Amino acid sequence: MSSKDKTWKEISIAGVCPKSSESFKTGDWKTYMPILDTEKCIVCLTCVMLCPDGTINWIPDTNKISFDYTFCKGCGICANECPAKALTMKIDNTEG
Repeated sequence: MSSKDKTWKEISIAGVCPKSSESFKTGDWKTYMPILDTEKCIVCLTCVMLCPDGTINWIPDTNKISFDYTFCKGCGICANECPAKALTMKIDNTEG
C-alpha cells in the first residue's frame, strides 16, 4: 500500500474503495467471532458455503475447518445456520 492509499477506516461512509478488499484487513469490524466446537462439528461445510466473506475454509488433507479472522466481520451466519450447532459467537477479545 502506498503512502497515499487510505485504509478502510479512512474511506468516507458509503465511499467506494478503488481496490480489492484483500488489501484491507476488515476483521476488526467484528464485535463477535465464531468459535468452533470440533467435537460437535460434522464437517458438513454449510459454514464454508454460506460465509459471505469467504473466511471459513475446509482443509481437505485434514478434513477440518479453519477461520481467517483477519477478514471475518462477525455476522454470525455460520453459527445461525450450522446444523450441528458446532459454532457459537463469542465476544472478540483480540486486538488489532
